[in-house]
Amino acid sequence: MFRTALRNVLAHKARLLMTVLAVTLGVAFVSGTLVFTDTLGKALSGQSAKSYDGIAVSVTSWGPSRDEDGQKQGEPGISQQTLEKVKAVGGVDSVSGRVSGFAGVGDENGRLIGSGWANKGSNYAPVKDGKDPRYTFTDGTGPAKDDQIALDKESAAKGGYKTGDKVRVATNGPVREFTLTGVFTTEDGAVNAGGSLVLFDTKVAQELYLQPGYYDELAVAAKAGTSADKLLADIKPLIDAKHAKAQTGKELAAKQAKDIEKQMSSFSTMLLAFAGISLFVGVFLIYNTFTMLVAQRTKELALLRAVGAKRGQVMRSVLAEALVIGATSAAIGLAAGIGLAVGMRSLMDSIGAKIPAGDLVVAPGTIVAALLIGVVVTTLAALLPAWRTGRIAPVAAMGSAHLPATAKSLVVRNVLGSLISLAGIGVVFLGVSMGGDGRMVIGGGAGLMLIGMIVLLPLLSRPVIGAVRPLLHKVFGVPGKLAAQNAVRNPRRTAVTAASLAIGLTLVTTLSVLGVTMGTAVDRMSTDKLKADYKVTMAGGMGGLDKSVAETLAKAPGIKAVSPQADGYFKVGDSFRSASGVNPATIGELLNIDVTAGSLAALGKGEAAVAESTAKKQNLTVGSTLQVQFEDGQKSALKIGAVYKDLEGLLSPYVLDNKVLGAHTDQQYVREVYVNTTAGDSKAGQQAVIDALGKNPAMTVADRQDMRNEMGGIINTMLNIMYGLLGMALIISVLGVVNTLAMSVFERTQEIGMLRAIGLDRARVKNMIRLESVVISLFGAVLGMGIGLFLAWAVGTTLTKAVPNYELVLPYGRLGIFLLLAAVVGVLAAMWPARSAARLNMLTAIKTE
Repeated sequence: MFRTALRNVLAHKARLLMTVLAVTLGVAFVSGTLVFTDTLGKALSGQSAKSYDGIAVSVTSWGPSRDEDGQKQGEPGISQQTLEKVKAVGGVDSVSGRVSGFAGVGDENGRLIGSGWANKGSNYAPVKDGKDPRYTFTDGTGPAKDDQIALDKESAAKGGYKTGDKVRVATNGPVREFTLTGVFTTEDGAVNAGGSLVLFDTKVAQELYLQPGYYDELAVAAKAGTSADKLLADIKPLIDAKHAKAQTGKELAAKQAKDIEKQMSSFSTMLLAFAGISLFVGVFLIYNTFTMLVAQRTKELALLRAVGAKRGQVMRSVLAEALVIGATSAAIGLAAGIGLAVGMRSLMDSIGAKIPAGDLVVAPGTIVAALLIGVVVTTLAALLPAWRTGRIAPVAAMGSAHLPATAKSLVVRNVLGSLISLAGIGVVFLGVSMGGDGRMVIGGGAGLMLIGMIVLLPLLSRPVIGAVRPLLHKVFGVPGKLAAQNAVRNPRRTAVTAASLAIGLTLVTTLSVLGVTMGTAVDRMSTDKLKADYKVTMAGGMGGLDKSVAETLAKAPGIKAVSPQADGYFKVGDSFRSASGVNPATIGELLNIDVTAGSLAALGKGEAAVAESTAKKQNLTVGSTLQVQFEDGQKSALKIGAVYKDLEGLLSPYVLDNKVLGAHTDQQYVREVYVNTTAGDSKAGQQAVIDALGKNPAMTVADRQDMRNEMGGIINTMLNIMYGLLGMALIISVLGVVNTLAMSVFERTQEIGMLRAIGLDRARVKNMIRLESVVISLFGAVLGMGIGLFLAWAVGTTLTKAVPNYELVLPYGRLGIFLLLAAVVGVLAAMWPARSAARLNMLTAIKTE
């Protein structure tokens, strides 16, 4: 029986190829994800370990804490005095104090070099040999004066800088010019992530990022023969445990490796979810394939039963075929997955997200997972056809081409599908009633709905496709009528084929509707609430702006109105309240603030404005007084001078004059600065702002369209990634349609011969098969899109409170494209079966049993 199974596998090469391809795609995605994340994780861990080479003990500052009154307690970092104490410990070879923060380097045109979020500045800290062990200089030396810097090799090359050149560098304030004294290589993670690294003299770095005489971290090297643990025990008593922590270099490297593994796990889980969708869709294709193979070999299997083969033997022969196909597909998929991982690595390098050097990691677990997935998925999908094979009666099967489903089995299926679908709909509505906490519940209901739909599809196919039969007949004539009839001839097979497309379109439609709706909500917010011509922020979202930015812009020519949007807080009793600091004189010109009570002019008198929802919760009205305590511990009676409609995402629940709010903090966080110019929203106006900032490469000047696209661009990028990942599932769906049509042609060989004999020419036969394919594809697409729209509405109801201006938007253009693509899928999938049907010899076909 095993030899028979092997022979049958090789006898149907086209079916074999499609099934192998379906399983291979899913396995390749899984194994590629595992190989890529393992390789990336090991490379990053190796890089992390290198950064701690030669460091026996690291002392890291947590900065000052705050007491119950909000007063800062402790020093801002690790003091020079502490460094000297650590340096005097026996067994210490050297101590290097480190401080770091954001630094952006501009090219000759003033554009930022490297990724904004990975642009870093640090101090050059030579030890006793006059060199900093973290860096290897390929040209020149490290900075030794206030006006000098060193730059990493790749950033220097991108900017065209050489030793002795003047380089413009910006942190969170005005841009400054430095002389380049050296170029170096490093294993710093910022550089390897596509960013840049600027080294300042220690004194300059401390002034920029912390405070003179203080460090963020101490790196301690041990003398030969001194253990790190002994050194750690001696250093710990010298450190204030409330504000700093001492660890061995090995401990830190291990911790970072663990953190990296955790991050890679989240990334891997997302990719594996899409691989799981592809495999799930592949199950339908495999199921259809084995159903077809069994139908084609009904007489052969019946003959085996007649000559003595038992039901179990026949069933095991079909499962043996699945095992062979699964093992073959798994091996090919594993190889393809390794290639995919190599390609993903190259792709990330090409877009600037550099991955540290390292060997490709193919873990034993990856190999086992690939083999298990390929074999188990294929075997499970073939289980039901194999079970049906065992039920073939030797005599009854001799005279039948296939076994029709019994009425009883269809009734049971329809009842079960209806119950599951209703349960899924009920769970979705339960999630809707739970609001923001119901998204996971809706996800569970969506799963039940999809399962119920798959079970009910045979029942749904007849009335739905029957409804379009008159239209097909009217437009396409006899081929259209025959196509509709053929599509519902075997409702089970049509349902299985349509299910794969329905699943993919459900996910794509849900994501599209939510993405477009979110983008529209953001656009409304930027259009309705923002009156500013421009918004100035730090490039890449790296930290806040210096307060001098707003002051500089206010004095510049061509600038009409300026207001910072600074973050702060105060305490009322034991609760913290977030606040925004603005310019009272101009904020009304820059933001569309709908005041429902009082006046914004009250801000200039030292009073506060409060958001409407917060006012209701806290029972505040114009004239109410709050006893508050600011960040520096100072207490005050804060009067409410205005109530405004909420501006979530733009303003905090409380708004104050920034002079009042900023007076109570040492380092205020200015998130953004809004600007209006005399030239308005134009190139001239934007250039005026850029010039006023000194063509600072670390700052982004966004116009109104940029502000609209800021969030919408992120949403569209995410949607495109999702579309790409779901594309694999749709490719497998195409293979499923091909399989179904090929089986339909096989079952109707004699019928097609008769149609040809009575005058249906080859062109019309091809048209009939194509239309059948398009009907099945559109059937699956319409059902999937219908469920997708329902789920998008359900998820959207949980976002209405979190997203201002949320209102469900149906992207008719995209939905139309999805339907068009489904029709194209049908046409492409029908090419081979239609050609095969048209090439049938009519006399031979008529004689076929």
